[in-house]
Formats: sequence, structure tokens, C-alpha cells
Amino acid sequence: MGCATKNAKVVAISLGSLQRLIALKAVPQSAVPLIISTMSDCMNQGVDIQLRILQTLLSLITNFPAVHGQLLGDALLLCFRLQESRIAVVSSTAAATLRQLVMFVVDKVVDEDRRDELTKDDKIEVVLPNGATTKLGPSAHDAYAVFEDLCLLANSEHPHFLKLESLRKTFALELIESVLTNYHDLFRKHTELLLLLRHHLCPLVHKSLSDRPSFPLTLRCTRVVFLLLKQFSLELRTESEVFLMLLIRIIGAESSDADPADSLQGHQTRPLWMRVLAMEIMRGLCSDAELMRNVWDRYDADESGSKVFTSLITALKRLVTERPQLLGVCQQMFGVGVSGHTASASTESVYGLDVGGVAGMVASAASATVTGVANMMTTEAGLSVQSSAMKLQCIDQLDKADSPPIPESYLYLLGVQCLVALCEGFASFTAPLYNSIMVQKPRSAGDPVIRAPPALDLSKMPQNEPVTKQLRTVHDMVESAWPALLAALSFLISTNLSDELFVDPSTPRTAASAISESLGVTLPGTNTQPPGLSERNMACLKVLVASALFLAGSLGESWFDILEALQNADYVLTMKGARQSGSKRNTIGPGAGSLPPSRSVSTSGSSPQLATSGANQPPSQTSQARHPLLADLDPDNLQHAIQRLFDASKNLDDDAFRDFVNALCKLSAAMIGMQSESGGSLTVENESSDNLASSPTLSPPVDSAHRRRVSGIHLPRTLRTGDFGINKLGGVAMLNIHRLIYRSPEVAWDPITGHLLSVIRHPHAPPTIRTQAARVLDDILVVVPRNITTSGELQPKVQKRVLDVLAQQVIPDSAVSNSTTVEIRRMGLETLHQILQSSGHTLVVGWETIFEMLSSVCKSAPAPAASPISLQSPQQELGRNRPPPLGYLNEKGYTSLVKIAFQSLTLVCDSLSSLSPEHLRLCISTLGQFGRQADTNIALTAAESLLWGVSDSIQAKRREEDQEPEYNALWMFLLLEVLGLCTDARPEVRIGAIQTLFRTLQLYGATLSLETWDECIWKVTFPLLDSITASIRRSSAVAPKGEESTAGRDSQWDESKILALQSIGSIFQDFLTTKIMLLDSFTKAWEVFVGHIQDSWLHDNRSITAPALRCFEKAIKSFSASEDLKGRSMEALEIVWRACDEMGGVLLEKAPSSVAVHITLATNSDIKPLTQESLMAYVDVIRCTRSVGRQLDNHEWPLERLTRLMTILKGVLTYDGSPDFRPDIDALSPVQSVVMEAVDSIDLTAPGVASLVLRDLSEYATLPFLAAFDVQAAPPSSAVPSTSKPSRTGVQRVTYIALSKRTIPLLVELFLRFKEDVAIYADGTIEALFAAYSIPIKLKYECPAPSKFGSDEPLWKTATTSFLRIIKECGPQIRKLQDGIPPARIEGIWRQIVDTFRGGILADCSASEHFPLEIQEAEENFDLALVASLEIDVVPYLGDSSVPDYIISQLARVLQQGSQLRVTDDDLPPSPSSMPDVTKDMVEAMEDRFPKNVDKPAKFGDGSIGMGTTAPGRFLPRERFSYWCFDLLFLICSDTSQDQIPSRKRIAALSIPSLLERCRKTLVGYVADEALRGNLPFPRAREEELLYVLRKLLSLRLWQGTLWAALSDSPSSYCTRLPDLDQSLSPSELIADTVKRSTKAHLFHFYPILCEIVSIPRKTPTAWVMSAAPRGMAGTSEATSADVRNSISWTDVANGLVKEGHATELDARMLVKECLREVGRELGVGL
Repeated sequence: MGCATKNAKVVAISLGSLQRLIALKAVPQSAVPLIISTMSDCMNQGVDIQLRILQTLLSLITNFPAVHGQLLGDALLLCFRLQESRIAVVSSTAAATLRQLVMFVVDKVVDEDRRDELTKDDKIEVVLPNGATTKLGPSAHDAYAVFEDLCLLANSEHPHFLKLESLRKTFALELIESVLTNYHDLFRKHTELLLLLRHHLCPLVHKSLSDRPSFPLTLRCTRVVFLLLKQFSLELRTESEVFLMLLIRIIGAESSDADPADSLQGHQTRPLWMRVLAMEIMRGLCSDAELMRNVWDRYDADESGSKVFTSLITALKRLVTERPQLLGVCQQMFGVGVSGHTASASTESVYGLDVGGVAGMVASAASATVTGVANMMTTEAGLSVQSSAMKLQCIDQLDKADSPPIPESYLYLLGVQCLVALCEGFASFTAPLYNSIMVQKPRSAGDPVIRAPPALDLSKMPQNEPVTKQLRTVHDMVESAWPALLAALSFLISTNLSDELFVDPSTPRTAASAISESLGVTLPGTNTQPPGLSERNMACLKVLVASALFLAGSLGESWFDILEALQNADYVLTMKGARQSGSKRNTIGPGAGSLPPSRSVSTSGSSPQLATSGANQPPSQTSQARHPLLADLDPDNLQHAIQRLFDASKNLDDDAFRDFVNALCKLSAAMIGMQSESGGSLTVENESSDNLASSPTLSPPVDSAHRRRVSGIHLPRTLRTGDFGINKLGGVAMLNIHRLIYRSPEVAWDPITGHLLSVIRHPHAPPTIRTQAARVLDDILVVVPRNITTSGELQPKVQKRVLDVLAQQVIPDSAVSNSTTVEIRRMGLETLHQILQSSGHTLVVGWETIFEMLSSVCKSAPAPAASPISLQSPQQELGRNRPPPLGYLNEKGYTSLVKIAFQSLTLVCDSLSSLSPEHLRLCISTLGQFGRQADTNIALTAAESLLWGVSDSIQAKRREEDQEPEYNALWMFLLLEVLGLCTDARPEVRIGAIQTLFRTLQLYGATLSLETWDECIWKVTFPLLDSITASIRRSSAVAPKGEESTAGRDSQWDESKILALQSIGSIFQDFLTTKIMLLDSFTKAWEVFVGHIQDSWLHDNRSITAPALRCFEKAIKSFSASEDLKGRSMEALEIVWRACDEMGGVLLEKAPSSVAVHITLATNSDIKPLTQESLMAYVDVIRCTRSVGRQLDNHEWPLERLTRLMTILKGVLTYDGSPDFRPDIDALSPVQSVVMEAVDSIDLTAPGVASLVLRDLSEYATLPFLAAFDVQAAPPSSAVPSTSKPSRTGVQRVTYIALSKRTIPLLVELFLRFKEDVAIYADGTIEALFAAYSIPIKLKYECPAPSKFGSDEPLWKTATTSFLRIIKECGPQIRKLQDGIPPARIEGIWRQIVDTFRGGILADCSASEHFPLEIQEAEENFDLALVASLEIDVVPYLGDSSVPDYIISQLARVLQQGSQLRVTDDDLPPSPSSMPDVTKDMVEAMEDRFPKNVDKPAKFGDGSIGMGTTAPGRFLPRERFSYWCFDLLFLICSDTSQDQIPSRKRIAALSIPSLLERCRKTLVGYVADEALRGNLPFPRAREEELLYVLRKLLSLRLWQGTLWAALSDSPSSYCTRLPDLDQSLSPSELIADTVKRSTKAHLFHFYPILCEIVSIPRKTPTAWVMSAAPRGMAGTSEATSADVRNSISWTDVANGLVKEGHATELDARMLVKECLREVGRELGVGL
């Protein structure tokens, strides 16, 4: 009632009273609705009344828990309406009241759940947001309805329970936050409430955060999101993922690589306060380590998950590194004395995920931008709690309508705190577990104290235990987040942090390292790399060393980064001392100190030890108290701490020790590779140890340029003082000698020695470092054998290890060498000498390695294709394995190595008795190599003293019968080693070795068994020839031509091969029949020996070829004493002949012959010119082979072989490549002499042999005309033997004249000897013989001079005389042997005879015109023999029926041409041509000259006269000889000779056409020319020719019917028997036919011309002749008819053949008249 009065005072009093009644519980439950209604009516009163209403409502609701449903809603509605009041006190009071009421409503649900007294009927059915229905208790229903409406109102939706139109979103979110903050456990229990969160609250908040940002709304939404993530991340898994990713995107909104799609629509970037809000709640989330682990498990553990945690770490890393200019640069982290403005790397490239060099790159990036930032900022850039933090964090400023001022660096401070929180979360969870599991675990009795526990092996822990799962989760989180986390923390440490902030990143960074190492995570490294260390640097180093000491057993591959940092720190810490005493040598050995006796890890304990509190403070603050970790940071303490870390290696177990050593080797390899010239990685190949090939030593982890930038080592000083890793490795090895000896090699031996060897063998590593590695390795190798305390199975294994490693140091791995390599090898050899001195007596294995090391220092033969420099001392390997060429840089280094090695070898040779046969073999081989060295003293000592000492030892042991075979083999091996010296580059060594070798064989040859002889032949003799030959070939193949030194060197090698060949010849001569021929392999050995001779013939310098052939000849002669082994001897001689045949093929064809060739014959251009001496020796070998064969077999070679022999001999004669021809004009050259001797020795009695020899000798006779050649000037080469002397006469041409003079008469002798042998006629031999003679006969005066100093007969005369001698016997023999000679051969013989006569008769004699007259007459008289021979020796046999007609006609034509006295310009006689041989082509050519159709006279009685001329023509010389030919032509046509009438008639019938033609030319020519000349007289010769023709025609008497037969179709058929007269002919024809049969038919033939001459009106030519007729009565001198008929020749009168008549003048007209009278008489007219 009071309230209804509307009076303010009354209402106030009434509400107060009502409030007290409610508090006293004096108001019944039923009055509650009325009270609420009354207060609703009074709500519009003043402020006091409104405040009273709020107090009353609060008291009412709290005192009446049973108020539910709509009544509760009405009460809350009053509060909501009052909360909307514009009066601040009312609104705030209403808001506070609402919070209490809402909390009370939810709290009633808690009480309701606790009591659990409700029945089904008490519950109210509710439709849930997902469409399902459930029944709730009254309180639960009230809470559900209120919370649902709050969510709807916050989302501007119409509520279901509260009758409100709207509610401020901020207030609704505040109420929701209050509920969630206080009752999150209740929400987890009530599914309906979780559904409200999922379906209403989460979309609401997400939408609000995604819309345009409003500070109050976003602030409250962010707070709600924090609560949802903090309390409901498990229940709201998907929603939590969305909110986390949204927050991460908000955090990275300003990042340069943020996704553009994440930007708000219409807004380019989110405001700073929004990112700050996100970071503040993210800091809270990161502080919850369990929540972070759950996030990983839910979203990142699955490969297909959204990677929320990974994205968060990446976003934080990007955040803290996005503005380095704002955070500044900590100059202390640069070190002391280093400028911060030298880098040029871009910020974007520096702060990526490549964190290998973060420490160095941070400074680069920061300094690159610091200049620009300085222009924009007035205060120093940096990060500190004082300047960067907010007094009240932004997330708590709910009273602000706009964002408060936020320090620019506050965002990055939050980022730092997030990172720190994450790391501390890892550490706080993992460290206690690791401490309890690994360090404090119970030990069994006898187990050692765990001083360096290894990393946790999660795979060995129970997989189903929660601890294991959680540890695996942390392991995965750290492994995934480490790159970004490390990059961010490393960056922050290098920024300008305050002291307290510097401690924070340092602590989690180190802690995170510890956790990750404990869990076995492989960490990328960070390094301390400045040239000078600041306090902060040293503090970091101190923490790093302490962490490494603790985690020593579990660091694994991470040792590399730690050791690299320690290396750089050591460099900086010792830089001052190194500058003062740079030459001081670092020694290796154990360091001082040890690990702490016990360690434990706890979260509380580790932080103060690892954290640092120093900051980059101004100078004014330096006097303040410092953090404990910043104390005791002097270099000495730090160096001692580093050394303690290395000393602790002896406490590691084997696996951890291996990781430690591998990392140390890997670091050393990376640094050395960085300092190498080529920048290549440090590698080593070791075939004997596979584990070295996979060692981490061999592969630097990063690119050298990157490593150079990161490590920051000042290289020049490093080159002087050596490598940190190698130095420490030596100390570690000395501390762990027991591991090197007694542990598996994989633990310590292989990594340490493998790395040191890889450094030593690295061709580009700095020399000082290589030397340092060699020194460290040698110290280890010397100490290890001395510390072996047992002599069991371990001793040989360790000895072998030591020697194998030492061998890799001593034996170079490539041909590249320098002074450093030589020094390293020298150190290794000295080490070997020390080992032999101190432990040589205990060595049980490794002798092979020792000898290999000793032999490796020996220079071996350079490769054949090497440069000319390497050919200055050509050597030959004998097919054995030699060390590769060393290529020493200088002779001094090589000499020192050889001397040191030889000292060790001398030690070995002092105890030969302890060496096994196999080791003796190695010793012999090594001594042989030292015998090849340049140091003469060493070479001589090895060869003469030590090697022969070994020989004595072998001979002494060889006397024991049971060991004889084994030591026989050793003695043979010794011979082979001496054989190796036979190819030494020094001629004197080479010659001496060859002499010694063969002297030894000759000395012991008689006592050697056949098996030993077989070895000597195949392993000594032939390899020696092979090696010397190969050396000669290589030297000549690559040596520059024309160098005197090359020629001299070749001659020295030639002398060596000559000596070897001569010695081999002696061996064959001495032992061929007694030993060598008895070998099973004799035939093969003989073939090889013959092959060497062939090879010498083909390829060797010619100074070798002749001695080789002489050696061959000597060996062949030895077969003459082998009658007991005739079969083998003949087989060997067959091999010799095949070789001679093949060698002859080189001369003949310059290619392989048709005989099977077993060797490759080079072309002519590849074969050196053969000397005359070589050719002589070759012919002598053939002769010797024939003679020995005949001696053994008593038979001559078969015709086929003799044919080949004659072909080869001809090739020898005609060989034109010799550089040393001898004169062969006056006497035979030596080669020609031996060839003729070989020919003379042939037995000609066998069938066909005579023809063969005659044919070849015929060819020899033609050589001066067909094969003579000028000798080419021989180039200076070794092909000319040094012993050959050039001819003093300066021979310039090979003439074969002496050979021709020798063979031309010899042919006559052989023909006369075998003239009755039909074979020489039937096989064309006689034709070849005549063809050979025809050449000089035709050339006549063009033949070469027969002698140079004498007056021998010209070759053509010798040939003519010999030819005529043979012709004299040839005709009768052909007639006699005609039945056995094929007609074709008879035709060929006569054709060749006629052609030879043709050449002699028609030869060019113009040269004789210059001779004196008496010589001309003598020459002409000599040629008369040709005409006489024709008349006497040819014509009587030429008419035989076996001779074709064309040959007889050809003879007549020859005589016709020979009788010509003059020629006109149009009728010059053809020059005779030479015919080298009777071949098919020649026969065809002859047939062209000898036409088969027989010439026939022109028309009988043809009187046609041609055109005349006044030209005198050219008169031929030797007029007398022409008339002799004319006489013979008249003679063979006449019937003068009455013997062999049929033959002569045939010759006359075939010759008459030539005679008539010859006479017609003279007569017609006179008539034609006389008409033109008039009174001009004819030349004498023409007048005499006319008178001679007329007189001869007048006196000529033909055989009856000769002209008729000549005019017929078959002269040979009708010459002896004419057909009867045809009576049916007309009288004129009958008279003509009869006249042709007349003996004077020729006068009838010339009748018309004779009439023309008679009718000439002018005086005809006259001549004085001798007449046998009585003088005329008138006493005049004019001739009469009787004088004409009885004229005689002056010659007949002078010779006394006829009585002297009287002289009379005879003219042509008179002769013609007399001829006409003869015609008349023949016709019967005037009788």
C-alpha cells in the first residue's frame, strides 16, 4: 500500500520495510509475485527509490530460492530495465545487481545438482538448440533460459525468457564472462549449457571479432574467447581451433607475409589494440603448458591436422622479428671492437626459417635499417619492462570506450613473454621427469655412476603410460617448433633488451635446448662468433658450456653446433695471446678439471643458474649490482670451462663418445673445407673401411660460404696456428687411448684416424693444417703400439690398424703433389722408422703394408702419353703393378723421401731370416724399385748389395730339398726383378742389367731344368724384348721430331735392343738343340721369337733391324746340328719361311700378302725405310733357311715357293726407300750381289725353275731402263744406322746398270743351257727374254752410260749381241720343238723377234750424227749385223706355216721403213717404243702395230701421179744402212735364194706389197716433183735413189706367180701353187692375168710410171756405174743397153767379187727404156 501511494518518501519507507521483512524471512512465498509487481510499478520514481528497488530485488531473490520461471524473469527484467537507466549510479548498481542475480541463478543449479532431489515431474522439458529435447530441473531451466537469452541479446536477437527488446552487447558479454569464469565446471557437466556455448556464444563471439573492430566489444569478446579456450577447449574442439587460428591471424596481421585474405573487409590492417588484446590472451594461453600440449595433440599431432601450434610459433616468430628497428641492436652481442653497420642483408631474407647463422644475420639486418629508424625516433630503440609494458594490461580496461595509449613496443614485449612462457612450460614438465628417469634411477650393484646420461629413448619406455605419451608430445612439439622458436629467441637475445628481459630469452632458450637434447631432438645450431666477446657473449658461452656438460651424453649430432661455438669462442679468447706468441705450438693432452660429481635438474634450480640479468645499460648504471651469471667471466675461467668439456670425453659411454668425436671431426672438416682453395668438401676414400666412407667427417653440413659467414673465423691467423678441431681431437685421442686399442674401431679409431687422414689427403686444405693433422696422427700411431699389453688376438688387429692408417698417410692418393704432401709423407716415413725401431721385433702382421709404403716413395715410369717433360727419362714397366706416378714438385723432396724410406728398408733387410717367402718376394720387388731411383748410390746399394744379399739368402735356403721348388720360384722372381732394371732409363744401368741377366742364364743354363728354361724363355727373354720395344715405340711416338737429344736417346735404346737381340741369339745358339728345342712350348716360343724379328723388320729403327736379322740367322744356323729333331727343325724352318714371306710382302705390296699374316703389317708410310744392310741380312736369312733346309731334307724348294722367293728378291732389288744406297754402275751393290748369289744358288734342274729364273733375270736386265730412280735425301733420323758411311762419290741415283751388265750375258748362257727345253718356249719365257732385250735395243743411244769410270760396251750393244746369239739358236730350236709349243706361243715369239728387229732397225740414230766419221761408220757396220741376222737367222725360218702372215708382212714393212732415205713433214717414222714384258696389253699393242690383214698392192698398173712439191724434205742419217735394208727387201722378194723354196715364196708373196709401195713412192715422187722443179736439179740422194730403184727393178726376178698371189685373197695359199688360167677371160684380162704370173710382173705394174719418166723432156738424173759389158765401138762413155743389163756395183769390184769392168754414165731414161724393153720382151714383142 505504501508503494502504491506514489509518494516518494512513503515509497522509500515502504521498500525499506519490505527489504527488512524479506531479510527476516517474514514474507511468505505467495507474496513474492505481488512484491515484484509493486516494485515494477514504483520503478519510475526517483533515484533513491530505484536504488531501494534494486536492493529489495536482490534480497528477495536470494532469500526465496524457490522463485523460478516467469517470476524470476520478471525480477530480472526490473534489473535489466534499471540497468538501462541514464543515471550512472542506477545503471551501475543495476548492473552489479544483475551480476549477483545471474550468479545466484547459476549457483542454484549447483545446489540443485548437489541435492539431486528432483523427480521427473519436477523437471521441465526444454528444446535444445540442436533440436533435441530434454528435461531440466527448475534451477537448471532458469539458468539455461537466462544464459540463452543473454547470448541472444548479445547477438541482437529476441530473447525467449526475458521480456527485453534489447541489451547492450558489452553488458551481455560481461555477464556471460562472469558466468563462465565462475561456473565453467558446471557448464562441463550440463550438456545443454555446452550446446548454448557451441550454438550461440561461439558464433556470436566469432562474428563480433570478425566484424568492424570496436574496442569495448572486441575487448569483451576477446575475454570470452580466452575463457572458452582456457576452460572448454576439449569440449569445444572445433570452435577452439577456429578461435586459435583467428587469434593467430590477428597476431600476424602486420606481418609482411600475412595472408591478404585474412584482412577485414574494408580495412587494410587490424588496429594495434586488437593485436595487443590477442597477444595478451595468447600470453595467458602460452603460460598453460598443459593446454599447449593438448593443442598439439588435438590439431598438430595428426598429419592432416590444422597445425595450430606450429602456426602459433611461426606467428610469434614473425611478430617479434617484424620490426627489428624498433627493438634495436645490442652492441654487446656483436662483440668487442666490431662495427654494427657492415652488413647488407635484407630483413626479409634474414628472418626466414633458415636459422643456421641467426646470430650473425640479426646484426646484419638490424644494422641495415638502424640508420633509417634513427631519423624517425628520438629515443633509443630497445625493449624493457619499464618502457614497453602497460600499467594495466589492455584486456582489463573494461571501462574504456576507446583503446588506451599503447607503447609501440608493448606488442613485442608480449611476444617475448609468450615465447618465454612456452619454453618454461616445456622445461617445467620435462626436466623433472628426465632427472628422475635418467639421473636418479636406481643402479644395480657394480654399475658405474652415470656421469653423462644419454638422451631419453622414448621407444624403449612403456608406450601406454601417460608419462611416455606426454613426453612424446613434448618431443614432437619441440622438434616442430624449434626452428622458428630458436630463430625468435636468438633474434631477441641480439636485440637491445633490458637486463630482466635478457634473462628471459636466455633462460628459455637454454632450457629449450636442454629439453630438446634430453629428448634426442636434432638441433640446428647457434653460434657465438664475434672477434671479441662482451659480457653478454661470455654469459651465453658460460651457460652453453654448462648445458653441454650436463647434456654431454645425449647431445648426439648437436655436438657440432656446440663445438663450433666453442671453437669460435676459443679463437676470440686466445686471440690476444696468439698475437703475442703466435709461434707457440699447441700441444695435445688431457686438460684440467672434471665434471661435477652429481647433477640434478629442476625447474626452480635451473633458472637462476642459466638466466642472465645483465642489460645494455648506460654507463651511469655500471656500478649497480650485477647478476651472478655475469660474474667470473674472465677468459681464463671460460677457457678452463671449455677444456673441462673436452676432458669430460673420457666419462662418456661409447655411443656418446662416438657422437662427440664425429661432431668434432665434422666441425674440423667444415672449417678446413672452408679454407680450401676450391671450397670443396673434405672427403676421403678408403676402400678398406666402409665406415669411414659414411663418417660425418666427410661431409660438411652447410655450404662453405654460409659457414664462413656464420663462424666468423679470421682465416689468416687460423692458417698460422692450426685447426681447433684437430688440436682438440688429438687431446681427446690421448685421453682415450684405451678406447683406440680395446674398443671396436667404430667407436673411436675409425672416426679419429679417418678424419685426420681425410685432412692429410685433402689436396686443397691449407698446408699448416695438413701438417698439423699429420703430426697429431703420427703421435697417436706411435703411442698405440707401445700401449698394447696383450699378445693375443688383439695385437695383430691393432698392429694392422696402425699400419693401414700409416700407409694411407704415406702412400699418395693421386698424382698431384706439392711440398706439403712431401712433408706429410716424410713425417709418416719417420713414424714408420720409429715403429720399426721400437716395435719391429713384435710385428706379426703388416709386412705387406710396410713394403707398400716403402715402395710408394719410388718414382715409377711416367705414362706413355705424358707431356714431353716426363719423357726425359723414358722407362718401361714390365706389366707389373707399380705405384702411380708421383710427380714430385722438386727433386729435393723426392730425394729426402727415398733416403728416409731406404733407411727403413735397410732395417728390414737386416732381418731377412724372419721373413716368409711371400714377404721376401715383396722385399725383392721393393728393392727393385729402389734400384730404379735417381739417386745412384741408393740404386747401386739396392741392386748390388741388398738385392744380391736377398739372392744369397734365397740360394742358401734353396739347398734344402723340401724348399727347393718354392725358392726356385723366388729365384725366378729375382731374375724378373733384374729384368725390370733392364729397362732402366739410364743406358749404363740398362746395358749392365742385360749383360748380367744373360750372363747368369748362360752360366746356369746347363743346370736348369726344362721347366725353368720354359719360364726363362717366357718370363725373361720375350718380356725383355717386349719392354725395350715398347719403350722405343713410345719414345719415338711422342718425341718431337728433329731433336738431337731424341735421336741420341733413341740410339741408346737401340743399342740396348741390339745387345738384347745378340744375347738372345747367343742363348739360342748355345742351348737351342740341347734345351730349348726339347721344350713342349718350343714351337710357340719360336713363333714368338720370329714374331719379334718381324716386328723389328716392320717398326724398329733400322739400326736394330740388321742385327735382329743377323741374330735370326745365327739361330737358324743352329738347326743344322739338330738332325735328331729333324721334324721340329723343319717345322721351325717353315715358320721362318712364313715370316720371310710376310716380311717380303712389305717390300712388294706395302700391305699383307696373300699368305696368312699373323701380324699387322703397316702401310708404307708407317714403316721406316729399310737400310741396305737390313736388306742384305734379310736375303742372307732366306739363303740360310734354304741351305739348312736342303741340308736337312736334301731337296730344293718347290716351284711355288721359289716363285715367291724370286718375287721377294725382285722386291729387294727394286726397294727404293733405303737411305744408304751404294753405287751400282761399275759394280754390283752389296744387296744386288747377295741377291744374285741367292739366284745363282737355285737348282735349275727342277721343272719350271729355269723358266722362272730366266723370266726374273730378264726383268733384272730391264731395271736400268724401267726402275732406275733418284735417291731422295734421307731426313736425319734414327732409321740410318750410325755406322753407315755415306758414299764419297755422292750417289744420287740407283741405276741397276751393273746388274743389267751382269744379267744380259747371263741370260744367253742360261738360254744356251736350256735351249732344248720346250718349257721355256711354251710358257712365254723366250718372249719375256726378247722383250727385255728389245728395250735397250730400241733405246739405243738413249740408254744410260754403261760405266762411270771405265769404258764398258754400251748396254744396247751388249743386248744386241746377246739377242743375236739367241736368235741364231732360236729359229732351229723352234722348228725342232714345234710340236711341243702352242701355236700362240710360236706366234708370240716371232712377233717379239720381229718387234725387236724393228726396234733395232728403226731406232733413233740422230745422236750418232755428232760422232766422228769413223765412229759413225763403225756404228753403222755394227748395225749391219741386224740385217745380216735377219737374212741368215730369221728369213729362212719366218716362212714356216706356223708363222702368221701379218708377222711376215710386218717384217717387210720394217725393211720398207728402214730403207727410207728421207721423210717429209707429214711422213715421219714412228719412234720405237720399249716393251717391258709380254703381256696381254702388250700383245694388243703389238697387234695394233702388226695388223692381221696382209697389205695388198694398189690397183695393178696404177699410173696415177699425185701433186708434187719443191720441198727438199728431211734426209735421214745412215744412208748406207738404209740401202742395206732396201737390198734385203729386194732380196726376200726375189728368187735369188733357192733353198726352202716354199718358205721363200711365201715370204716373197707377203713382202712384195711393201717393196712395190717403197719403189712407187720413189718413182711417183720423182715424176710429180720434176714437173714443178723444171730445170732445178734434184738432190744427190734423190737422184741416186731413183737410179737405184730403176736398176733394182730392172734386175729383179720374182718367183713365178708371186705378184698374182700377193694380189689374191690368200697369198700364203697361192704362193706355191697358182690356179690354172681362166680361158674364159677376155684377151685383155687373160693377158693381165698372165702378166701377173710373170717373174717381171713388177715392171708391168710400174709400166704407166715408166712411160711418164721416159716422156720427161728434160735431162734425167745420171750416175756413173761399173759395167761388165764390152766397151762400145764409138769409144764413148755413154751407156748402152748392154751396159745397163750388165752393170755391177762398186762394192763388188772393190771386194774382188767380180772382175773390174769399165765405167759408164747411166741416166734414168736409159734405165727406164731398158725396163720397157724388158716388158716388151716379156710380152714377146721385138723377139
